[in-house]
Amino acid sequence: MNSARQYDDHQALAYPEPPPHPMWHRYDPRPRQLTPEEQQRHTEDLLRALHTPRPRSPRTHQTLAEAS
Repeated sequence: MNSARQYDDHQALAYPEPPPHPMWHRYDPRPRQLTPEEQQRHTEDLLRALHTPRPRSPRTHQTLAEAS
């Protein structure tokens, strides 16, 4: 008998499957729509993040220019 066939989906488990957690949902309700104020704030935050230079992390090793 093929060993892969031993673990068939229809095989009974050695222990009962626990019930699902009450907070678990298979089909989540649709998320609520953002208000125009929230949309505007998110757009401003995104544009600010896109146009703000990110801080550079300190170098822990020498670059090729510094080494020569």
